[in-house]
Parts: sequence; C-alpha cells; structure tokens
Amino acid sequence: MVEKFIGTWKMISSENFDEYMKAIGVGFATRQVGNRTKPNLIVTVDDQGIICMKSQSTFKTTEIKFKLNEPFDETTADDRKTRTVVTLENGKLVQKQSWDGKETNIEREITDGKLVAKCIMGDVIAVRTYVKEA
Repeated sequence: MVEKFIGTWKMISSENFDEYMKAIGVGFATRQVGNRTKPNLIVTVDDQGIICMKSQSTFKTTEIKFKLNEPFDETTADDRKTRTVVTLENGKLVQKQSWDGKETNIEREITDGKLVAKCIMGDVIAVRTYVKEA
C-alpha cells in the first residue's frame, strides 16, 4: 500500500499553512520562511520495510525513517521534539506527532495522481498538494 507514495513529489500549492503553523506554536520568523518554502518530498522504502520521507528545500532538509505502526522520536523542521507514529489507514499515510501534551496529524493520500497532505491541529487544517516528478 505504501508503494503508491514512493517517488519524488514537488509542491504545487499550500493552503492555510500559516494558520496551521500558528496552531502548533511556530514563531513568526520561522512561519515567514515556512510560507515561502516549497519543498520536494522524497519517499523511499528499503527492503527491510523502513520508510524514508525526506523534505528537501533551499531552506532546510529534514528526513525521518520509520516502520509503520512503530513509534519513534522525531525532530520536526520547526525543531519540535515529538513522539511520532505513522500508520496506514484507508489508503492514507497518517503521521501522528505528540509533544508537550499536544497532538497533530498529517494525513497524506494520493488523489487524482497528486499527493495531498492535510496538516490537522484541532480545527485548523492546512492542505499541501504535490505532483510527482518524472
């Protein structure tokens, strides 16, 4: 099921991301950079079933490696230290980040050949859309 996510994805749109970053507690300066950055998302899986998600931009590159359903420690692009678990639910890759008593979800799914990432914090939802590079 993860196979459809594999590849290099280029961001083509980002909606409501500033509000989402505010909701998770990102400071003003970092939000300014975050709003201007259009990262590529590179998803790979090795033969051990370890998934690697790399977000690459001119500003910052972050990478997480994980197995589905196994919690791990993540340092996010905005330097939050989270306990994260990624699951597959109804064809969506769901990343749950928990820190300081808070929780946010990033749901990624493939729709019409695009990778759509919904970043959800409470009632704030940001939608970031990517297209696959050849």
